Amino acid sequence: MEPSLVASWPIALQVITFILALVVGVFFLVKFCDIFVDGSVALAKKAKISPLIIGLTVVAIGTSCPELAVSVSDSISCLINGGNANVAIGNVVGSNTCNLLIVLGFSAIFTPIIVKKSICKREYPFLIIVTFLCIIFGLLFGLDKIVNDYAILRWEGIVLVVFCIIYILFLIYNAKKHPEDIELEVEDEKIMPVWKILLFIIFGALGVILGGELVVFGAKGLALSASDAMNINHDLAESLVGLTIVAVGTSLPELVTSIVAAKKGQNEMALGNVIGSNIFNILFVLGIASTINPLTTGSQIVVDLIVMGFATIIVFAIALTGKIKKWHGGMLLGMYAAYVIYLIIRTII
Repeated sequence: MEPSLVASWPIALQVITFILALVVGVFFLVKFCDIFVDGSVALAKKAKISPLIIGLTVVAIGTSCPELAVSVSDSISCLINGGNANVAIGNVVGSNTCNLLIVLGFSAIFTPIIVKKSICKREYPFLIIVTFLCIIFGLLFGLDKIVNDYAILRWEGIVLVVFCIIYILFLIYNAKKHPEDIELEVEDEKIMPVWKILLFIIFGALGVILGGELVVFGAKGLALSASDAMNINHDLAESLVGLTIVAVGTSLPELVTSIVAAKKGQNEMALGNVIGSNIFNILFVLGIASTINPLTTGSQIVVDLIVMGFATIIVFAIALTGKIKKWHGGMLLGMYAAYVIYLIIRTII
């Protein structure tokens, strides 16, 4: 689905259509992702798979479905129609930055987050390695530096997918070795009948796919309309939308879950959820999307990747103190606000 389909419509109607597509797409991603995960969990239970494996694979990967749908949809669109995958890359980089600064920021403002020592020893160092691997891949192996093209190449995507498999195996090994450190949210409810399981999986998957298509259609269309109307660089406009609107939209499940938990004073898992989400976004989402088609983007990605890496290190430094306090949360939100202001200025100037 390409924005050119509505190119003959009046500008105002085009913009309304793109915004509506974005809103409906994000709603579909969030709602149908839950349905798909519920169906997948029920199927895994039906197959007598242990709750431990379900929680560490099906549920964990399922939470990255919104980002996966958007990035894969943009990757396929670029494969067919050409152009840069600004939305695909911006979605992952922006979502990870959003998780670290907005999700943790809001959670800490409601209730200080207690950080387990085991997270700083095992999971977080792995996130740092994965994040800087992504930065190295994105900055050192561009297709053509002369025209300022940077890329996550297909072989790099395969490497990321392999690392994802290794990470899942590590999670399973670690969970069995340190069961006291694992808190899984796999409800022990009555297993639904097979016909309902299949219905959930099929309609959930279709809804997520459609949601991804709508989000990419709306994001690219909105960026194109804005860049034409304001005479600004199309890649920068597309990158702005991907890094902010799309990234925040696909991070809504993590944001809502963390805020609800924080209100109940139970946000100890907030940091662990963000770490897991960010790792899967890079290894699983970016890996799959770039394996389908190399993801190219402009030179603006240099700053965006550096900001993601900086946010990762800052949060780690705070986590080492044992608690993410309210003023830390305010600082993280302030950093995100400053980043968004920079993105807007970069785009319009």
